[in-house]
Amino acid sequence: MNKRWAVRDNADDEEVRNLAAALSIDPVLSTLLIHRGIKSYDEARLFFRPDNRHLHDPFLMAGMEQAILRIEAAMAAGEKILIYGDYDVDGTTAVSLVYSFFRKYYDKLEYYIPDRYLEGYGISTKGIDYAAEHDFKLIIALDCGIKSVDKIAYANTKGVDFIICDHHLPGDELPAAAAILDPKQLHCNYPYKELSGCGIGFKLIQAYAEKNDIPFSEVDCYLDLVAISIACDIVHITGENRVLAHMGLQKINNNPCMGVKTLMEVAGRGNYYTISDVVFLLGPRINAAGRIDDAKHAVELLIASEGNIAKEKSELINVRNTERKGHDLSITDEALGMIDRDEMLISKKSTVLFNENWHKGVIGIVASRLTEKYYRPTIVLTRSNGHVAGSARSVLGYDLYEALCGCSDLLIQFGGHKYAAGLTMLPENVEAFVARFEEVVSATIKPEQLIQQIQIDAELRLSQVEPKFFRILNQFAPFGPENMAPVFISKNVYVSGYAGLVGSNHIKMTVMQDDSAIFDCIAFNQGEYLPQLLKDMPFDMCYTIEENVWKERRTIQLNVKGIRFGGSL
Repeated sequence: MNKRWAVRDNADDEEVRNLAAALSIDPVLSTLLIHRGIKSYDEARLFFRPDNRHLHDPFLMAGMEQAILRIEAAMAAGEKILIYGDYDVDGTTAVSLVYSFFRKYYDKLEYYIPDRYLEGYGISTKGIDYAAEHDFKLIIALDCGIKSVDKIAYANTKGVDFIICDHHLPGDELPAAAAILDPKQLHCNYPYKELSGCGIGFKLIQAYAEKNDIPFSEVDCYLDLVAISIACDIVHITGENRVLAHMGLQKINNNPCMGVKTLMEVAGRGNYYTISDVVFLLGPRINAAGRIDDAKHAVELLIASEGNIAKEKSELINVRNTERKGHDLSITDEALGMIDRDEMLISKKSTVLFNENWHKGVIGIVASRLTEKYYRPTIVLTRSNGHVAGSARSVLGYDLYEALCGCSDLLIQFGGHKYAAGLTMLPENVEAFVARFEEVVSATIKPEQLIQQIQIDAELRLSQVEPKFFRILNQFAPFGPENMAPVFISKNVYVSGYAGLVGSNHIKMTVMQDDSAIFDCIAFNQGEYLPQLLKDMPFDMCYTIEENVWKERRTIQLNVKGIRFGGSL
């Protein structure tokens, strides 16, 4: 698929020069900082040296005082407390963090993860009934609950209080909970709004520790879980999240908790994890527990204090991940075949596919793969508990949630955000929904949004890529949304020495530009360009710069995102 190359607007020349001089760095690096809103030496120092001193006071979050008072009252009265969370990575890491912390100080504590298939996302009636029947007086809900107005009202009739710790956008009405922690609620002046669900849980235990003179070392030992949640929930890696992710990655790479350590071992990598490694190696395994079996296995792994239990759970989760891959690949192949055989589907601006036999636990992954392939808003539907359930994914710049609002009369419920959502409908509405969704998307999507874009940060000469440049560039990490690994463009480069195919469709080559050093390059899924990559034939390429480790030898490698011949953007 052809991709649009879009180069960012230049930063102000004087600002670039002044910051480069103040920091003694290449102007390209100061340009990258200015694009991130960093314009002074002091701001750059905070950016490059994140630590726990840069974390915000948790009591700045609306509802925190009430939450801590309610927890302390429950402990003083000997009430049973239930830690409740969603079945995805963010929810299970949040439950593991809050449960592990509080069980060191209180023993009337349990946790609860709703069943993906029987209860669905968020607060469930079954979960509230379980709490009431087992005499739990307080539920701490993590990564869910901000829109559960009816469920919290029901819990109140049962004598069960809720503390809601959520990071999703609230609706017009807030639940009648004992306390609500959500930086996105109106009148919350917390300085950072993009925490993960597990991040909100971290602020809760940070506040409790401060109030009760518990050392910070009893809190920051859970930062590996916070980093996993930040990476896998695709929240912004800016501000406080970047500090938490930075510290959490240090914990993962130096001293992870027992559950994370054994999971890293079964994933085949012992240390040196980046955010990307967490997303692709740890996240799918944690998620697989809830997709294929029971998400409680993920919590049991992450709270494990004994090596034999952690090993048993990590191996079980690894098996479930292998099963998940099998479902994922077979359903993806089936879905691709449905599209390839149908000219009408190919010509549409949206994709909606339904098969009542598809595994509900992987339809979100399949929707993501179809979006990558055809690059348009995509929904994958299957049968679930007498209804039709779906997962939706969008393309850059297109608001999927708004599109679903235009179909709301055909849906039982839906929720999510701009780029990902879940939905449920009656089986008899599927045909009408397919037509309506295509109608809404066709009327609202811009033609350029249907062409995948490579966002290029700056032009770079290969001679600028030297050890100091790379060392400073590495300090921009951890990378993720709103702080992505910079993409550079270099023009009139050429193959110097070698270009060949590796794997099924990847190019490995060495390139140089004028009198630069020779750089190793990898271009994934771009094998079609190989016949044109002749020695001394100039071309333009955009790429990220990364470190390649092979048998303990570390070299700079360019990860090529796009190749163009002829010199036009």
